[in-house]
Amino acid sequence: MNHYHHGDLRNALIVAAAELIEERGSSDVSMIDASRRAGVSNAAPYRHFKDKDALLEAVCQVAFMALSEATDTASAAFRKGTPEQILALGKAYLQFVTGHPAFYELMWGDHGIRAMETDSAELKSSGFYTLVDSVQALCDEAEIKDEDAVSVATKLWALVHGLSSLALNDHLEKLVPGTDVYALLESSTHTFLAGLLSKR
Repeated sequence: MNHYHHGDLRNALIVAAAELIEERGSSDVSMIDASRRAGVSNAAPYRHFKDKDALLEAVCQVAFMALSEATDTASAAFRKGTPEQILALGKAYLQFVTGHPAFYELMWGDHGIRAMETDSAELKSSGFYTLVDSVQALCDEAEIKDEDAVSVATKLWALVHGLSSLALNDHLEKLVPGTDVYALLESSTHTFLAGLLSKR
């Protein structure tokens, strides 16, 4: 498939690399691989990316934005500050990670760390600050004064990130056969929030 459109070579190469990563389940993609998929010469990528690492960082940026869009879309269906909204954010995160395991490895590796150094506010949030806002709204409504929303959101993120990691490649199923990861996320989130709300 030729993804290249005049004036859009950079995006065509990012799409090509992302497709190859998705298909292979690995970030072991070369500049030549991306060039061939995009239908351009082997030298063409170097007009926009100095090397493979730069291309993979660009793929990470797109992946983080896709994650942010997924979590924001899921949370928009619920009133801010409700346990339902917080759970929806977690489920969207889990669904994204388990649906794109190769991107998970890439996003939370060295390439993702460098990609997060961008000035893009959307990229830097990746749904996290939507979670912070929801936690803050929950605390405000419950009149919880002694909890920092960023700290609480970080704990919730650690919860879903850890479950996502265990769910990848059926690791959770191998450790605890028959476990429904979404049900586990729901019960864990409710337990955590019940503890938070008990501080009213």
